[in-house]
Amino acid sequence: MTKTPIYCDYNAGAPIRAEAAVAISRALAAGGNASSVHSVGRRMRAMIEDARERISSALDASAENVVFTSGATEALHLVLDMFDAYSRKQRPPIVRDEHNYDEADPAPSIIVAECEHDAVFEDCKHRDMLRAPLTKSGLVDLDSLAAVVSSAAKPALVVVQLANNETGVIQPIAKIAALCREHGALLLVDAAQAFGRIPVSIADLDATYLVVSSHKLGGPPGAGALVLAPGAPFVTTRFGGGQERGRRPGTENGAALVGFATAVEWALKDRDAEAARVAAMRDLFEARLRSDAVVFGADAPRLPNTSNFALPGLNAETAVIAMDLEGVAISSGAACSSGKVRLSRVLSAMGVSPDVARAALRVSFGHESKESDVEEVLHALTKISARRTQGAAA
Repeated sequence: MTKTPIYCDYNAGAPIRAEAAVAISRALAAGGNASSVHSVGRRMRAMIEDARERISSALDASAENVVFTSGATEALHLVLDMFDAYSRKQRPPIVRDEHNYDEADPAPSIIVAECEHDAVFEDCKHRDMLRAPLTKSGLVDLDSLAAVVSSAAKPALVVVQLANNETGVIQPIAKIAALCREHGALLLVDAAQAFGRIPVSIADLDATYLVVSSHKLGGPPGAGALVLAPGAPFVTTRFGGGQERGRRPGTENGAALVGFATAVEWALKDRDAEAARVAAMRDLFEARLRSDAVVFGADAPRLPNTSNFALPGLNAETAVIAMDLEGVAISSGAACSSGKVRLSRVLSAMGVSPDVARAALRVSFGHESKESDVEEVLHALTKISARRTQGAAA
Protein backbone atom coordinates (compact mmCIF):
# COMPACT_ATOMS: atom_id res chain seq x y z
CA MET A 1 0.00 0.00 0.00
CA THR A 2 1.36 3.41 -1.03
CA LYS A 3 2.16 5.70 1.87
CA THR A 4 0.39 9.06 1.93
CA PRO A 5 3.04 11.73 1.26
CA ILE A 6 3.92 14.18 4.01
CA TYR A 7 3.07 17.45 2.30
CA CYS A 8 5.26 20.40 3.32
CA ASP A 9 5.01 22.65 0.27
CA TYR A 10 2.14 24.98 1.15
CA ASN A 11 3.86 27.99 -0.40
CA ALA A 12 3.60 26.28 -3.77
CA GLY A 13 -0.06 25.50 -3.20
CA ALA A 14 -2.19 24.48 -0.25
CA PRO A 15 -4.43 21.40 -0.33
CA ILE A 16 -7.97 22.51 -1.03
CA ARG A 17 -10.07 23.04 2.07
CA ALA A 18 -13.03 20.69 2.39
CA GLU A 19 -15.44 23.62 2.81
CA ALA A 20 -14.16 25.20 -0.42
CA ALA A 21 -14.57 21.92 -2.31
CA VAL A 22 -18.21 21.67 -1.19
CA ALA A 23 -18.88 25.28 -2.21
CA ILE A 24 -17.32 24.68 -5.63
CA SER A 25 -19.42 21.58 -6.18
CA ARG A 26 -22.62 23.48 -5.40
CA ALA A 27 -21.66 26.35 -7.72
CA LEU A 28 -20.83 23.93 -10.54
CA ALA A 29 -24.19 22.25 -10.07
CA ALA A 30 -25.92 25.65 -10.29
CA GLY A 31 -24.28 26.31 -13.66
CA GLY A 32 -24.93 29.32 -15.86
CA ASN A 33 -23.03 32.26 -17.32
CA ALA A 34 -23.07 35.28 -15.04
CA SER A 35 -23.45 37.61 -18.05
CA SER A 36 -26.75 36.03 -19.05
CA VAL A 37 -29.93 37.92 -18.13
CA HIS A 38 -32.10 34.89 -17.43
CA SER A 39 -32.63 33.45 -13.98
CA VAL A 40 -29.82 30.89 -14.22
CA GLY A 41 -27.34 33.60 -15.22
CA ARG A 42 -28.60 35.94 -12.52
CA ARG A 43 -28.13 33.20 -9.93
CA MET A 44 -24.49 32.75 -10.95
CA ARG A 45 -24.00 36.52 -10.97
CA ALA A 46 -25.33 36.65 -7.41
CA MET A 47 -22.84 33.95 -6.35
CA ILE A 48 -19.93 35.84 -7.89
CA GLU A 49 -20.93 39.15 -6.36
CA ASP A 50 -21.35 37.49 -2.97
CA ALA A 51 -17.81 36.10 -3.34
CA ARG A 52 -16.58 39.59 -4.26
CA GLU A 53 -18.17 41.07 -1.14
CA ARG A 54 -16.64 38.42 1.09
CA ILE A 55 -13.14 38.81 -0.35
CA SER A 56 -13.27 42.61 -0.39
CA SER A 57 -14.38 42.63 3.24
CA ALA A 58 -11.43 40.41 4.18
CA LEU A 59 -9.04 42.91 2.54
CA ASP A 60 -10.73 46.11 3.83
CA ALA A 61 -11.55 47.07 0.24
CA SER A 62 -14.64 48.21 -1.61
CA ALA A 63 -16.29 45.44 -3.60
CA GLU A 64 -16.33 47.56 -6.77
CA ASN A 65 -12.53 47.79 -6.52
CA VAL A 66 -12.00 44.01 -6.58
CA VAL A 67 -11.18 42.68 -10.05
CA PHE A 68 -11.32 38.91 -10.35
CA THR A 69 -8.56 37.23 -12.38
CA SER A 70 -7.24 33.73 -13.04
CA GLY A 71 -4.62 34.18 -10.31
CA ALA A 72 -1.90 36.44 -8.96
CA THR A 73 0.27 36.21 -12.08
CA GLU A 74 -2.46 37.55 -14.34
CA ALA A 75 -3.33 40.25 -11.81
CA LEU A 76 0.30 41.42 -11.72
CA HIS A 77 0.50 41.50 -15.51
CA LEU A 78 -2.78 43.39 -15.66
CA VAL A 79 -1.27 46.20 -13.58
CA LEU A 80 2.03 46.23 -15.48
CA ASP A 81 0.25 46.50 -18.85
CA MET A 82 -2.13 49.08 -17.45
CA PHE A 83 0.75 51.16 -16.10
CA ASP A 84 2.34 51.39 -19.55
CA ALA A 85 -0.89 52.82 -20.94
CA TYR A 86 -1.36 55.12 -17.96
CA SER A 87 2.20 56.44 -18.28
CA ARG A 88 1.68 57.33 -21.93
CA LYS A 89 -1.41 59.32 -21.03
CA GLN A 90 0.34 61.14 -18.19
CA ARG A 91 3.41 62.25 -20.12
CA PRO A 92 3.23 65.25 -22.42
CA PRO A 93 3.88 64.50 -26.09
CA ILE A 94 7.41 65.10 -27.34
CA VAL A 95 7.68 67.93 -29.85
CA ARG A 96 9.97 66.71 -32.62
CA ASP A 97 11.90 68.58 -35.28
CA GLU A 98 14.58 67.71 -37.79
CA HIS A 99 17.18 67.59 -35.01
CA ASN A 100 15.52 65.03 -32.70
CA TYR A 101 13.30 62.91 -34.91
CA ASP A 102 14.96 59.70 -33.62
CA GLU A 103 14.34 60.49 -29.97
CA ALA A 104 12.33 57.77 -28.25
CA ASP A 105 9.51 58.38 -25.81
CA PRO A 106 10.80 57.97 -22.24
CA ALA A 107 9.94 54.54 -20.86
CA PRO A 108 7.80 54.32 -17.74
CA SER A 109 9.71 53.69 -14.52
CA ILE A 110 8.96 50.26 -13.03
CA ILE A 111 11.00 49.64 -9.89
CA VAL A 112 11.03 46.00 -8.83
CA ALA A 113 12.31 44.76 -5.48
CA GLU A 114 14.77 41.87 -5.83
CA CYS A 115 12.48 39.74 -3.67
CA GLU A 116 9.67 39.86 -6.22
CA HIS A 117 8.24 36.81 -7.93
CA ASP A 118 9.36 35.69 -11.38
CA ALA A 119 5.90 36.64 -12.65
CA VAL A 120 7.09 40.24 -12.41
CA PHE A 121 10.77 39.79 -13.25
CA GLU A 122 10.15 37.77 -16.40
CA ASP A 123 7.55 40.28 -17.60
CA CYS A 124 9.77 43.26 -16.81
CA LYS A 125 12.67 41.84 -18.81
CA HIS A 126 10.73 43.26 -21.74
CA ARG A 127 10.41 46.66 -20.10
CA ASP A 128 12.87 49.18 -18.69
CA MET A 129 13.10 47.75 -15.19
CA LEU A 130 14.90 49.38 -12.28
CA ARG A 131 15.85 47.07 -9.41
CA ALA A 132 15.71 47.67 -5.65
CA PRO A 133 18.32 45.63 -3.75
CA LEU A 134 17.90 43.55 -0.61
CA THR A 135 19.86 43.49 2.62
CA LYS A 136 21.46 40.25 3.78
CA SER A 137 18.37 39.56 5.90
CA GLY A 138 16.13 39.62 2.82
CA LEU A 139 14.50 42.99 3.52
CA VAL A 140 14.34 45.69 0.86
CA ASP A 141 17.16 48.21 1.34
CA LEU A 142 15.04 51.28 2.00
CA ASP A 143 17.83 53.81 1.44
CA SER A 144 18.64 52.30 -1.94
CA LEU A 145 14.96 52.14 -2.85
CA ALA A 146 14.53 55.81 -1.94
CA ALA A 147 17.46 56.75 -4.17
CA VAL A 148 16.03 54.78 -7.11
CA VAL A 149 12.50 56.15 -6.71
CA SER A 150 13.61 59.75 -6.26
CA SER A 151 15.66 59.71 -9.46
CA ALA A 152 13.21 57.70 -11.58
CA ALA A 153 11.14 59.36 -14.28
CA LYS A 154 7.54 59.92 -13.27
CA PRO A 155 5.07 58.37 -13.18
CA ALA A 156 6.78 55.49 -11.40
CA LEU A 157 5.49 52.15 -10.16
CA VAL A 158 7.15 50.25 -7.31
CA VAL A 159 6.46 46.50 -7.15
CA VAL A 160 7.21 44.51 -4.00
CA GLN A 161 6.01 41.31 -2.33
CA LEU A 162 4.51 41.61 1.11
CA ALA A 163 6.03 38.20 1.93
CA ASN A 164 8.55 36.34 -0.19
CA ASN A 165 7.54 32.92 -1.46
CA GLU A 166 11.00 31.41 -0.89
CA THR A 167 12.25 32.85 2.40
CA GLY A 168 8.95 33.98 3.92
CA VAL A 169 10.53 37.36 4.74
CA ILE A 170 7.87 40.04 5.36
CA GLN A 171 8.63 43.49 3.96
CA PRO A 172 7.97 46.79 5.80
CA ILE A 173 5.28 47.81 3.32
CA ALA A 174 4.05 50.79 5.38
CA LYS A 175 7.54 52.34 5.19
CA ILE A 176 7.79 51.57 1.50
CA ALA A 177 4.34 53.10 0.93
CA ALA A 178 5.37 56.29 2.76
CA LEU A 179 8.46 56.49 0.57
CA CYS A 180 6.33 56.05 -2.56
CA ARG A 181 3.96 58.80 -1.48
CA GLU A 182 6.86 61.14 -0.76
CA HIS A 183 8.17 60.70 -4.31
CA GLY A 184 4.83 60.45 -6.12
CA ALA A 185 5.13 56.77 -7.04
CA LEU A 186 2.38 54.16 -7.27
CA LEU A 187 2.76 50.96 -5.22
CA LEU A 188 1.83 47.44 -6.32
CA VAL A 189 1.93 44.92 -3.45
CA ASP A 190 2.01 41.21 -4.21
CA ALA A 191 0.27 39.62 -1.21
CA ALA A 192 -0.24 36.15 -2.70
CA GLN A 193 1.84 34.38 -0.03
CA ALA A 194 0.75 36.57 2.86
CA PHE A 195 -3.04 36.59 2.49
CA GLY A 196 -4.64 34.16 4.93
CA ARG A 197 -1.42 33.79 6.95
CA ILE A 198 -0.88 37.29 8.34
CA PRO A 199 -3.16 40.36 8.42
CA VAL A 200 -3.55 41.90 4.95
CA SER A 201 -5.46 45.16 4.45
CA ILE A 202 -5.06 47.40 1.43
CA ALA A 203 -5.86 50.39 3.64
CA ASP A 204 -3.32 49.54 6.33
CA LEU A 205 -0.64 48.73 3.75
CA ASP A 206 -1.41 52.00 1.93
CA ALA A 207 -0.95 50.19 -1.39
CA THR A 208 -2.26 51.50 -4.72
CA TYR A 209 -2.78 47.97 -6.02
CA LEU A 210 -2.89 44.65 -4.15
CA VAL A 211 -2.73 41.15 -5.64
CA VAL A 212 -3.98 37.94 -3.98
CA SER A 213 -4.40 34.32 -5.02
CA SER A 214 -6.75 31.47 -4.15
CA HIS A 215 -4.60 28.33 -4.15
CA LYS A 216 -2.11 29.59 -1.56
CA LEU A 217 -4.72 29.52 1.22
CA GLY A 218 -6.71 26.41 0.38
CA GLY A 219 -8.91 27.58 -2.47
CA PRO A 220 -8.83 26.20 -6.02
CA PRO A 221 -6.13 27.11 -8.55
CA GLY A 222 -7.24 29.42 -11.34
CA ALA A 223 -8.70 32.20 -9.20
CA GLY A 224 -7.22 35.41 -7.84
CA ALA A 225 -7.90 39.11 -7.56
CA LEU A 226 -6.49 42.53 -8.18
CA VAL A 227 -7.62 45.05 -5.57
CA LEU A 228 -7.51 48.79 -6.25
CA ALA A 229 -7.27 51.51 -3.64
CA PRO A 230 -9.95 54.22 -3.92
CA GLY A 231 -9.00 56.51 -6.79
CA ALA A 232 -6.18 54.26 -8.02
CA PRO A 233 -5.40 54.95 -11.70
CA PHE A 234 -6.64 52.30 -14.10
CA VAL A 235 -6.57 52.41 -17.89
CA THR A 236 -8.33 49.57 -19.70
CA THR A 237 -5.94 47.62 -21.92
CA ARG A 238 -8.02 44.50 -22.57
CA PHE A 239 -11.33 44.35 -24.34
CA GLY A 240 -14.05 41.77 -24.81
CA GLY A 241 -17.36 41.19 -23.09
CA GLY A 242 -17.02 44.01 -20.58
CA GLN A 243 -16.81 41.77 -17.52
CA GLU A 244 -15.27 43.05 -14.27
CA ARG A 245 -16.40 46.61 -15.06
CA GLY A 246 -14.46 46.45 -18.30
CA ARG A 247 -11.14 45.93 -16.51
CA ARG A 248 -10.68 42.21 -17.18
CA PRO A 249 -12.85 40.73 -19.94
CA GLY A 250 -13.78 37.07 -20.14
CA THR A 251 -16.43 34.84 -18.59
CA GLU A 252 -15.81 34.60 -14.87
CA ASN A 253 -14.93 31.22 -13.35
CA GLY A 254 -17.83 31.40 -10.93
CA ALA A 255 -17.27 28.07 -9.18
CA ALA A 256 -13.59 28.81 -8.53
CA LEU A 257 -14.40 32.28 -7.20
CA VAL A 258 -17.00 30.87 -4.82
CA GLY A 259 -14.40 28.36 -3.64
CA PHE A 260 -11.86 31.16 -3.26
CA ALA A 261 -14.19 33.22 -1.07
CA THR A 262 -15.03 30.20 1.07
CA ALA A 263 -11.35 29.35 1.55
CA VAL A 264 -10.66 32.96 2.57
CA GLU A 265 -13.33 32.84 5.27
CA TRP A 266 -12.02 29.59 6.70
CA ALA A 267 -8.40 30.75 6.57
CA LEU A 268 -9.25 33.94 8.44
CA LYS A 269 -11.53 32.26 10.96
CA ASP A 270 -8.60 30.90 13.00
CA ARG A 271 -5.69 32.73 11.34
CA ASP A 272 -3.95 33.92 14.51
CA ALA A 273 -4.21 30.58 16.30
CA GLU A 274 -3.12 28.76 13.16
CA ALA A 275 -0.17 31.12 12.74
CA ALA A 276 0.98 30.35 16.27
CA ARG A 277 0.56 26.61 15.68
CA VAL A 278 2.57 26.43 12.46
CA ALA A 279 5.19 28.88 13.78
CA ALA A 280 5.81 26.47 16.66
CA MET A 281 6.25 23.67 14.13
CA ARG A 282 8.61 25.77 12.02
CA ASP A 283 10.67 26.77 15.07
CA LEU A 284 10.91 23.17 16.27
CA PHE A 285 12.00 22.08 12.81
CA GLU A 286 14.75 24.71 12.61
CA ALA A 287 15.94 24.02 16.16
CA ARG A 288 16.52 20.38 15.27
CA LEU A 289 18.28 20.88 11.97
CA ARG A 290 21.93 19.95 11.67
CA SER A 291 24.25 22.31 13.52
CA ASP A 292 25.80 23.48 10.24
CA ALA A 293 22.42 24.34 8.68
CA VAL A 294 21.95 27.84 7.32
CA VAL A 295 18.47 29.38 7.73
CA PHE A 296 17.75 32.25 5.34
CA GLY A 297 15.87 35.33 6.54
CA ALA A 298 15.91 34.24 10.18
CA ASP A 299 16.92 37.74 11.29
CA ALA A 300 13.87 39.35 9.65
CA PRO A 301 10.12 39.05 10.24
CA ARG A 302 8.91 35.93 8.41
CA LEU A 303 5.71 34.13 7.57
CA PRO A 304 4.98 31.75 10.45
CA ASN A 305 4.86 28.67 8.22
CA THR A 306 8.03 29.04 6.14
CA SER A 307 11.59 27.77 6.56
CA ASN A 308 14.14 28.29 3.79
CA PHE A 309 17.40 26.58 4.72
CA ALA A 310 20.51 24.90 3.38
CA LEU A 311 22.42 21.85 4.54
CA PRO A 312 25.90 22.47 3.13
CA GLY A 313 27.08 19.71 0.84
CA LEU A 314 23.54 18.55 0.03
CA ASN A 315 22.47 19.54 -3.50
CA ALA A 316 18.91 20.87 -3.53
CA GLU A 317 17.81 19.14 -6.73
CA THR A 318 19.06 15.77 -5.50
CA ALA A 319 17.55 16.35 -2.06
CA VAL A 320 14.06 17.22 -3.37
CA ILE A 321 13.99 13.99 -5.40
CA ALA A 322 15.38 11.92 -2.53
CA MET A 323 12.86 13.41 -0.09
CA ASP A 324 10.05 12.58 -2.50
CA LEU A 325 11.23 8.97 -2.59
CA GLU A 326 11.07 9.04 1.21
CA GLY A 327 7.44 10.18 0.99
CA VAL A 328 8.03 13.84 1.88
CA ALA A 329 7.11 16.71 -0.44
CA ILE A 330 9.29 19.80 -0.04
CA SER A 331 10.77 22.21 -2.59
CA SER A 332 13.95 24.01 -3.46
CA GLY A 333 12.17 27.39 -3.54
CA ALA A 334 9.74 28.82 -6.06
CA ALA A 335 7.52 26.28 -7.84
CA CYS A 336 6.70 28.42 -10.87
CA SER A 337 9.61 27.57 -13.18
CA SER A 338 8.22 24.60 -15.12
CA GLY A 339 9.72 22.13 -12.68
CA LYS A 340 13.22 23.54 -13.02
CA VAL A 341 15.52 23.67 -10.01
CA ARG A 342 17.87 26.63 -10.39
CA LEU A 343 19.95 29.05 -8.39
CA SER A 344 17.67 31.37 -6.43
CA ARG A 345 17.73 34.98 -7.61
CA VAL A 346 16.41 36.05 -4.19
CA LEU A 347 19.18 34.32 -2.26
CA SER A 348 21.76 35.75 -4.63
CA ALA A 349 20.36 39.22 -3.94
CA MET A 350 20.79 38.50 -0.21
CA GLY A 351 24.49 37.84 -0.77
CA VAL A 352 24.29 34.06 -0.35
CA SER A 353 27.19 32.29 -2.04
CA PRO A 354 26.34 30.07 -5.05
CA ASP A 355 27.54 26.93 -3.26
CA VAL A 356 25.21 27.52 -0.31
CA ALA A 357 22.33 28.71 -2.51
CA ARG A 358 22.53 25.48 -4.53
CA ALA A 359 21.71 23.61 -1.31
CA ALA A 360 18.65 25.74 -0.48
CA LEU A 361 15.48 23.87 0.44
CA ARG A 362 12.09 25.14 1.56
CA VAL A 363 9.65 23.60 4.00
CA SER A 364 6.26 25.28 4.36
CA PHE A 365 3.47 24.09 6.66
CA GLY A 366 -0.27 24.72 6.58
CA HIS A 367 -3.76 23.84 7.72
CA GLU A 368 -3.42 20.05 7.35
CA SER A 369 0.11 19.88 8.80
CA LYS A 370 0.68 17.98 12.03
CA GLU A 371 3.53 18.12 14.52
CA SER A 372 4.45 14.57 13.52
CA ASP A 373 5.22 15.95 10.04
CA VAL A 374 8.20 17.76 11.55
CA GLU A 375 9.59 14.44 12.77
CA GLU A 376 9.01 12.85 9.36
CA VAL A 377 10.82 15.64 7.52
CA LEU A 378 13.76 15.63 9.92
CA HIS A 379 14.01 11.83 9.77
CA ALA A 380 14.05 11.87 5.95
CA LEU A 381 16.64 14.67 5.87
CA THR A 382 18.85 12.72 8.27
CA LYS A 383 18.63 9.62 6.07
CA ILE A 384 19.55 11.37 2.83
CA SER A 385 22.31 13.37 4.56
CA ALA A 386 23.77 10.13 5.90
CA ARG A 387 23.68 8.55 2.43
CA ARG A 388 25.42 11.63 1.03
CA THR A 389 28.14 11.38 3.71
CA GLN A 390 28.62 7.65 3.13
CA GLY A 391 28.79 8.19 -0.63
CA ALA A 392 31.44 10.89 -0.23
CA ALA A 393 33.47 8.66 2.10
CA ALA A 394 33.35 5.77 -0.36
